[in-house]
Amino acid sequence: MLVQLQYLRAVAALMVVYFHAILQLAKVNPAIDATAFLYGETGVDIFFVLSGFVMWLTTNGRAMSPVDFARRRIKRIVPLYWLATLFSAAVALLAPSLLKSTVFDLPHLIASLFFLPWTNPADPGTITPVVIPGWTLNYEMFFYFVFALLLPLSEVRRIPAMFAVFAVILIACRMLPDTTATRFYGEPIMLEFLAGVVLGWLYGQKLLLPNRWAWAALAIGFAFLFVNEALMRPESRFYAWGIPAIFIIYGAVSIDFSRLPVIGWLNYLGDCSYSIYITHAFTLAFLRVVADRLPIGILKQPVLFVILSLVLSSIGGAIIHEITTPRRKVAVSRPPA
Repeated sequence: MLVQLQYLRAVAALMVVYFHAILQLAKVNPAIDATAFLYGETGVDIFFVLSGFVMWLTTNGRAMSPVDFARRRIKRIVPLYWLATLFSAAVALLAPSLLKSTVFDLPHLIASLFFLPWTNPADPGTITPVVIPGWTLNYEMFFYFVFALLLPLSEVRRIPAMFAVFAVILIACRMLPDTTATRFYGEPIMLEFLAGVVLGWLYGQKLLLPNRWAWAALAIGFAFLFVNEALMRPESRFYAWGIPAIFIIYGAVSIDFSRLPVIGWLNYLGDCSYSIYITHAFTLAFLRVVADRLPIGILKQPVLFVILSLVLSSIGGAIIHEITTPRRKVAVSRPPA
């Protein structure tokens, strides 16, 4: 894994943790209005572009069958997600007062386990699984499914075929009767995966930005991501948030990191990013419960609460990562000079 991608995975995961920590503040301390500081949702868009890039990078030039690809993705994604989903469902059934956004519902649970879009019974206006952040995994797994089916094609035909398939899906979802599935899969956010695939192809062809322009693209991407998140609604995220994410990924993979020292802790958090993403909701729920029960209001201080959310979510994710991941040395590679 390219070291800069590890960094971006860590940053994106912590952005999402920060976003949800700010949302939790309204429950921990209703007197605090932190909406002006509500940022970080765009970490998901970085993840999506990054996912398309990594999928192309890890399959480019290799003979891999759809079954082998699916097996690797399932092994990576499913065990921890199922564990988190079943744990959440059990808590919702046995101690429902601990969870504010989850209720036990068997059809919802089954749909969540199989990455199917389903209306959340706790919030009928949303299409989210039992573990709320898992809505992104529903898109991820669908992208993996399409990507796997197209693996038998030659690489020169694979990207055009991918664009054609997703164009048909988006158009069909707009033309078919309104259902949960058509609303979910009709969102153009899925195009962010395709953008990542194209960036992966550009990287493989060594069509990269000069180093100074790469740093500029990275900085501009983050700047516009910050500004657009404040100004643009999530409904327009596929271009308002997706395009800055493309700049960030393209700039990052174009930068020559061979002369820069590796930031060990950030690289490690990148490796733990999936665990952090899946488990941080439990950490935030734990902090909320503790804040409600402490006789002093120290955890209701917004800055302290957010810092603890970031730190404890990172630690918790790292612990889960160490428990659930087989011992292996993660190779960190760098782009060619």
